[in-house]
Amino acid sequence: MNPKQKKLLTRIIVALVLFVAIEVATQTGILRAAFGTPGDVYAEFALFLIPYLIAGYDVIADALRGLAHGHALDEDFLMTVATFGAFALVLFPDTEPHMAEGAAVMLFFQVGELFQSYAVDKSRQSIADMMDIAPEFANVMEEGKLKQIDPFELAPDDEFIVMPGERIPLDGTVLTGESQIDTAALTGESVPRTAHPGDEVISGCVNLTGKLVVRATKPFEDSTVSRILELVENAAEKKAHTENFITRFARVYTPIVVGVAAVLAVVPPLLFGGQWSDWVLRGLTFLVVSCPCALVISVPLSFFGGIGGASRLGILVKGSNYLEALGSTETVVFDKTGTLTDGTFSVTELVCAPGVSKAELADIAAAAETFSTHPIAQSVRAYRGAAVAAERVRDVREVSGQGVEAVVDGREVLVGNGKLMAAHHIAFTAVEAPGTVLYVAADGTYLGAIAIADTVKPGAVRAIADLRAAGVKKTVMLTGDRAPVAQAVAATLGIDEVHAELLPQDKVAEVEALLAQTERDTHGKGKLAFVGDGINDAPVLTRADIGIAMGAMGSDAAIEAADIVLMNDNPADIARAIHLARRTMGIVWQNIVFALGIKFAVLVLAAFGIANMWMAVFADVGVAVIAILNAMRAMNVKRYLD
Repeated sequence: MNPKQKKLLTRIIVALVLFVAIEVATQTGILRAAFGTPGDVYAEFALFLIPYLIAGYDVIADALRGLAHGHALDEDFLMTVATFGAFALVLFPDTEPHMAEGAAVMLFFQVGELFQSYAVDKSRQSIADMMDIAPEFANVMEEGKLKQIDPFELAPDDEFIVMPGERIPLDGTVLTGESQIDTAALTGESVPRTAHPGDEVISGCVNLTGKLVVRATKPFEDSTVSRILELVENAAEKKAHTENFITRFARVYTPIVVGVAAVLAVVPPLLFGGQWSDWVLRGLTFLVVSCPCALVISVPLSFFGGIGGASRLGILVKGSNYLEALGSTETVVFDKTGTLTDGTFSVTELVCAPGVSKAELADIAAAAETFSTHPIAQSVRAYRGAAVAAERVRDVREVSGQGVEAVVDGREVLVGNGKLMAAHHIAFTAVEAPGTVLYVAADGTYLGAIAIADTVKPGAVRAIADLRAAGVKKTVMLTGDRAPVAQAVAATLGIDEVHAELLPQDKVAEVEALLAQTERDTHGKGKLAFVGDGINDAPVLTRADIGIAMGAMGSDAAIEAADIVLMNDNPADIARAIHLARRTMGIVWQNIVFALGIKFAVLVLAAFGIANMWMAVFADVGVAVIAILNAMRAMNVKRYLD
């Protein structure tokens, strides 16, 4: 608890002890014996006023301030009027005193306020924890000494040092050193990652074991940690439709019930000869019940808890409106490269001609590709393993759109597509395989083929299955890759629909068509989410109902355009986010139905004089506490952790 909450708790305990002592004295006749009749009533009034003021003096002060500034119709005002009225009933000699109920209403209202404050702090904590990822300094070498400077002072290409136990201040590339990196604060992953020279590291992570020298790739204001903090700080500003509805509802509902309470207290005695004390008590009970704090607090708290829980999973939601929309997702559209696949090429198959071994085929192809920087050439060299001796290769010539020609160990070697083979009149056997196929020949003889493809992410198959389990009706993949490659990836993953060989503008057109189809199929209730990571995905992320970006390795443009960011680049997190969103929305509507149902039932009972002040306390404070407890369930994400 914070100091303010501890102070309120102390006041509540003191007021409760006094309240119980006075109530015991009243019920056992001690006051009547000491003060006689009707002196005991006035003594009871004075005594109950003490715990009432101890517990609620700040509520009364806030109500008066609100009245002075023209904002009277809030819960503080309703509680003050209702409890003042309960004490004022002592002016009616023919009615039973209600000072105990008045003091109890204020006391339990403050219990509800304390509980609410604690719950809000608890829900904020998971998001506030994200603020701790901000690095306080960066280490740089100046005149042979290590100096700590503000991360804002570093620019791209500047070098800095990260010692064990320190946070990485800027995004960068490791130059020297090797260490375990704790990324849990950003990605939710509990297992540290190993950083080697040449690896990219992101700001906000903790260096665990070894000293690292890093070259900055971005200024601090554009770093991962800065983007995350900005998203977290702005998340509360974008409210869900349900939140806005509750706010508007409270603005209309509260004046209406205050008016009804006033009519209930005044009209029957004036027009129909009713007993003033009876109808005033009904009006006061009506006021206590009508307080909308259960809704006004529990609904935003549910969304805040959902956003905080998602952040613990490494899923950053930019606002509760996006969480609400995600809960209605019926169609999920994916980019392929970097989203469902790793975005890196690797050798998937070697098909050798008779008499040629796989080792020989890989060696000759890797040698011919020794000096190429193309990703396909790099994948061939990586498959071979050890580097090829440069003196084995000479006269390398790249043929645009076909491949490479080189002399390897004195042999004329060709590595490329079918066009290169045909241009040299070499008979070869066409190979049908997903991805790119390189044909290899030496001295006019066909040696075999090497299939190279972008590999599917380990969690992608599970991600699609989890989406179906989460209630997603349709999955679609959009890609600029060739149709056979796209179809092979879709078949592996079990994706429902594929559109290949698309330009960025074509992707937007396809999403437009899918949006229209989703709206028709769901009668406007279902939403479409697009998942991507590249610069060319930004227009589609913006156009979709919900844009989801791969955050750790995704482009800045994609993350800026997206509504939700997956910090650990795991497509399986999409289903987790949808489950979490739907669970949060379920909690929101449980609270709305429960709170309104109980309140309207007790309001009717109060109007007919059946409900007393104690029932009113339950309908207000009791319902609020139950709703807040229910809302706090949105923060529990243990079930989604692997």
